[in-house]
Amino acid sequence: MERKIPDFSGKWKMKTSEHFEDLLRTLGVNVFVRKIAVAAASSPSVEISQEGETLSIQTSTSVRTTQVSFTVGQSFDETTVDGRPCTSFPKWETDNKISCEQTLQKGEGPKTAWTRELTDHGELILTMRAGDVVCTRVYERA
Repeated sequence: MERKIPDFSGKWKMKTSEHFEDLLRTLGVNVFVRKIAVAAASSPSVEISQEGETLSIQTSTSVRTTQVSFTVGQSFDETTVDGRPCTSFPKWETDNKISCEQTLQKGEGPKTAWTRELTDHGELILTMRAGDVVCTRVYERA
């Protein structure tokens, strides 16, 4: 039986965010940049397009717009939330959850990872991890 792939596509608005500044602090982002990032990322706009297991995610804030595209099960290059180049490997953790480990391409730093999960209530939960700190952001369809 073929597995049903969840539909992440659409426009999303953030409902809640926990521990984003703690995550940036763990990554060594200085206090000035951290304050700007927290303010700018307080109401990001996220748009996801999807074709099968290939997702393209655009996140826009008042300060910058980022774009990442990947196929689940294939490694790809991206940058960590604090801008360091890394290689990421997304995989299905559950039927509705993609988990992704990130490996820095150079230098040292805390281990980073992210997950994206669709809930039964139609929410998108993004978690970002740096070391022992986990930032959780909950989105609803816009």
